[in-house]
Amino acid sequence: MKLYNFSLAPNGMRVSAFLKEKGLKLDVHELDVRAGDQFKEPFQSMNPFNCVPFLELDNGSIISESVSICRYLEELHPEPQLFGDTPEKRAKIDMWNRRLELDALSPMGHAIRNKLPMFEGKVLAGTRNNIEQSPVVIERAFQMLNIFMGRVDPHLASNDFISGSEFSVADITGYFLFAGCDRLGFEISTEFANVLSWKARIIDRNCFKL
Repeated sequence: MKLYNFSLAPNGMRVSAFLKEKGLKLDVHELDVRAGDQFKEPFQSMNPFNCVPFLELDNGSIISESVSICRYLEELHPEPQLFGDTPEKRAKIDMWNRRLELDALSPMGHAIRNKLPMFEGKVLAGTRNNIEQSPVVIERAFQMLNIFMGRVDPHLASNDFISGSEFSVADITGYFLFAGCDRLGFEISTEFANVLSWKARIIDRNCFKL
């Protein structure tokens, strides 16, 4: 089994943090995404969606998407459990992970591509279109992030972690939300005290010291 990764990318770091929390080591092959390795052979044929990371199984099968990779590894190595050990826990962890990805990470990603100078004029993956940065997109993303923080803050008043009392894969997603906010210069309002307390509980966790 081999993991093809770009360790500087958030999704690559998510899988790396998951592996570290699990105490797992894989054979890792680094792809230089900035040089377009993911579009070259044999990687293009192995993973036509060109997303990194992706996992090559011993039988030659390919699993891409960071959470799908983590879910597969959890099935092989269930302890410590990070996806839940009951149907209810699994559903709630999946629910919070989806909320984080769709309502927070997605707008944050748009903001990053539209704010950071390194993305200006870059070709969008899988297209021939260049990124035209827009302050309107950034403003809208910040609005969506504030809406998300307002929704999640009351929940965290009675939960140590995002899906309850136990650290999970959803908290790993949450860490990279906080890392992205810091990168953007998006300051989480002090009115979201429970979100800030959650951040403080996970930010220095050993799995994130990559």
